[in-house]
Amino acid sequence: MANYQQCMRCIMDNKSDEFINFDENGFCSYCRDTLASKNSVYFPNEQGAAKLDSLIKRLKLENKEHQYDCVMGISGGLDSSYLAYLGTVKWNLRVLAVHIDDGFDTDISKRNIERIARLPNMDLRVIQPDQDQFNALTKAYMRAGVPNLAVPQDNVLFASLYKFLKENKLRTFLSGGNFALECILQRGNTYDVFDLRNLKYINKKFGTTKLDKLTFLSSLGRDIDAYILKIESLRPLNLIEYNRQRALDELADYCGFEYYGAKHLENDLTRFIQQYWFYKKFHVDKRTSHLSSMIVSGQLSRQEALEEYSKPLYDELEMQKLISSILTRLDMDPEEFEKIMRQEPRQHTDYPTSYYLKLRPWLLKVRKAMVGK
Repeated sequence: MANYQQCMRCIMDNKSDEFINFDENGFCSYCRDTLASKNSVYFPNEQGAAKLDSLIKRLKLENKEHQYDCVMGISGGLDSSYLAYLGTVKWNLRVLAVHIDDGFDTDISKRNIERIARLPNMDLRVIQPDQDQFNALTKAYMRAGVPNLAVPQDNVLFASLYKFLKENKLRTFLSGGNFALECILQRGNTYDVFDLRNLKYINKKFGTTKLDKLTFLSSLGRDIDAYILKIESLRPLNLIEYNRQRALDELADYCGFEYYGAKHLENDLTRFIQQYWFYKKFHVDKRTSHLSSMIVSGQLSRQEALEEYSKPLYDELEMQKLISSILTRLDMDPEEFEKIMRQEPRQHTDYPTSYYLKLRPWLLKVRKAMVGK
């Protein structure tokens, strides 16, 4: 690229990003905005300890007549596993955990989930979405050529989480999402996982089956639940000093937790999306976001991040084996896959999108103004 530029503080660049901009110091808009908001989001200090203590006490008090204090999602990855460990072992919360087994869990992930299931105060429910319909929907997203192939995974997970919240008369979902490892994310080449109009259109145009055996959650339904049932999604890892290596060591010592190499690689489909689909189809290397997040949270120096970034994104032989395995599980012909990879990439907004999502920012402003009065 003639006008290629990389941030002088983190490692975000303009290789595949139309939204990034740089100031006179060469600092990008992502780390500038993230650092500006850091003190209002991330509390690795006494203030965070006080907020966390208040949250734990509230959950125990609110749910003293219930079987559980909260719901969590478990992937077999670090963030959700560490939160489950803290919640059950350190904070003594009674946790209803939900794992979506989409058929693509790695062996390491399966072992980690078995370990997490043995934590005290933990009740793990494993949901297996209808494999034929889930795989057909995933193939439809690939044929549509859109970036976020993880929409089916994520939406089915949240639909299950909200179902369990309602069934158990709970209102709090504790998420493993966090500032320390996820504070920077490229704005482009992604999309809202709760746009069911977009999902259903993609399935109708590119899919081969009905979706009557899968449960989904819309953005409108999610907002209604938040408003009427007061369902909340909270991020307790933002209330502690969350350090990746320390969390890995703690989990390994406590239950033998195994690391799987890098962020989001605990699931074969997610690994394919992160390392191959984004990179080959959209020229997006997700490591820029992950490593930049760790620079901003003080867990890596920029030089350390650059050294990691200079390594090959994946091993070619291993990736070809992974792709072959995924195509077999999806029942997709390799020739069709190669044709898809050669086609021009598309964005989710190239297809019909939710009317509600277009109105949502305005509706939230109106609601906020009404509450203020």
